[in-house]
Amino acid sequence: MPQSALSHTESVTVTQPESPPLAHGEPEKLRGTPCPEERLCPCRIAAGDSLWRGRDGPGQPGKVSCTCLAFPSHRVLPQSPEVHVMLQQQQLRQLLPEGKGDTGTALALLGGSVAALGLWKWLGRKRIQRKMEEARRTREEGMKKMAKAVQQFREQVPSVQRDAILSLPLLELSGRLQEGSLSPRTVLYTYLEKALEVTQQTNCLRHFIPECEEQLQEIERRTEKGLLYGIPVSIKDHIGHKGHLATCGLMQCLDTVMEEDSVLVKVLKKQGAIPFAMTNVPQSLFSYECSNPIFGQTLNPLDPQRSPGGSSGGEGALIAGGGSILGMGSDVGGSIRLPSSFCGLCGLKPTAERLSLSGVTGPVNGIVAVPCALGPMARDVDSLALCMKALLCQETFQLDPTVPPIPFNEEVYSSSAPLRVGYYDTDGYFPLPPCMRRAVKETRSALQAAGHQLVPFSPPRIPYVINELFMKTFFADGGRAFLDVFTGNIVDPGLKAQVNACKMPRLVKKLLALLLKPLFPRLADHLSSMAGMRSVQEMWDHQHQIQVYRSQFISQWQQLQLDVVLCPVLGPAFTMGYPRKLLGAISSTMLYNVLNFPAGVVPVSTVTEADEEELKLYKGCCDDPWDRTLKQAVSGAVGMPVAVQCVALPWQEELCLRFMKEVETLSRGGRRVA
Repeated sequence: MPQSALSHTESVTVTQPESPPLAHGEPEKLRGTPCPEERLCPCRIAAGDSLWRGRDGPGQPGKVSCTCLAFPSHRVLPQSPEVHVMLQQQQLRQLLPEGKGDTGTALALLGGSVAALGLWKWLGRKRIQRKMEEARRTREEGMKKMAKAVQQFREQVPSVQRDAILSLPLLELSGRLQEGSLSPRTVLYTYLEKALEVTQQTNCLRHFIPECEEQLQEIERRTEKGLLYGIPVSIKDHIGHKGHLATCGLMQCLDTVMEEDSVLVKVLKKQGAIPFAMTNVPQSLFSYECSNPIFGQTLNPLDPQRSPGGSSGGEGALIAGGGSILGMGSDVGGSIRLPSSFCGLCGLKPTAERLSLSGVTGPVNGIVAVPCALGPMARDVDSLALCMKALLCQETFQLDPTVPPIPFNEEVYSSSAPLRVGYYDTDGYFPLPPCMRRAVKETRSALQAAGHQLVPFSPPRIPYVINELFMKTFFADGGRAFLDVFTGNIVDPGLKAQVNACKMPRLVKKLLALLLKPLFPRLADHLSSMAGMRSVQEMWDHQHQIQVYRSQFISQWQQLQLDVVLCPVLGPAFTMGYPRKLLGAISSTMLYNVLNFPAGVVPVSTVTEADEEELKLYKGCCDDPWDRTLKQAVSGAVGMPVAVQCVALPWQEELCLRFMKEVETLSRGGRRVA
């Protein structure tokens, strides 16, 4: 091998006929000519007891010497761990003074090390604090610039009827923009002004997108108008926009700027939409609260004492507050549907692969067994349908060939044929509050009166789905990847319980689950599932079991000849601080992430005084701490929105939306008779 190819970790042949060859890494009492640089060697060990050997320099084989890396001519033989420890001990003894002060010196060194560690941690916290303050300062500066731009527009066009524009449904607003009776500039600045007001009340925005003014100028120059021409659109924090961060509420993401737009943003722009704001999310996205240490807590605009839901909570708050007419969220356990339920909105989680995920980031990538889905959120179902129609276009299929080229089927959405509807008001795992079950019963009756056929349906084995299929997917490694997300981060209070549970050793989780099982079976199963899997074979089997369950569920669906399913969704909005205590309560939405079925939420009622009285009698299914906590979380919610969930089979988003439209029409007193 050429001399240049040698690394400092490779063995060096030393020609010493009088000595037997050394074992790899074996210490040797050095014999022969001492190194001329021995006196200068910073790692020199006591004379006659060196553990080093090698060459004085190139071209001088046979001379044995100290081989400290401080000198370029020296090379070190690989050492065994025992030799390495011996070397460190001898070096440490050389540093310590001789005599009876050894113990005191060692204690002093130990104290110094502890102090250095404390200083290092303190400096780390200061660095994190500076990064967070810089991010907040950047956001505040952006808000001020946008407020100034809005003020300039108001001075130039003082006659704008702001409330009239804000009250227009999306379809009517789109029609006015297409015909030219409203200008995109007027609509954009009207929503910018309202968004500023809403975020002051709820802290729903991460920041404005200043490039929205450039996009405005771009669409004004176009001769062809897209389906979303002039519509301001808000997007969730982690949906990539060129030149902006995708933070996921995490400190380590504050240095990463997206180099290009996500496919979804590109298609929105192609269709004439104007992305104008990015909305706040919970830290790591794995929560249905909406709080992170960088940008803080987002409040529900309908009641600031309550959560807007999550993880698309910023979107939910902004749209419900009137600061956006159309938003894009994501959903991996209910993250579109829960904010829609808590804030009184319509939201659709499509089949995961129906819309492109290219350019969308996440704290932990590569989880495919339970996939993430992007979807729209708005005030009504027609807005969702228009958005899906705009996004399911040739531009999407060209930019991301992994998206099936299935355009929006207007015929299915517009159909009035009677539907065969399966229904249930509880999944048997986490009974929801009385108002949510009432909503399903009233909607079922309205559908039946409108000519649809209603069939009882019972989803199979929900505890198994939640713990064995859903939770084990995300904690397959016992939570190590989840913990890595928080390295160098301040943990938000909403996630501390999950983080602490992940820190427990696997054996402790299993033993604790065993002890809790007789008293709190759901909590025990939840903790046991967080212990994860022990082998690749187990992970493969787990993914196979998800496929098996999907097949069984679809078979049951088809045996009953169902078109769609009506079921409950978690709600009403929780009092702030309770979502962190009730991760298992989202079984109603988790199920359809595991199945990868399209599912949407429609508000149909509000909490009544009668619901509150009935809540006092609520026992849940186990009368355990989770049931009692849920009762506390939703109490006092009179007047808050109550929603239902509508579900269809995979790739049937148009049918799901058609069913949602039917439910919406009936809940508003319409008579859309099949």
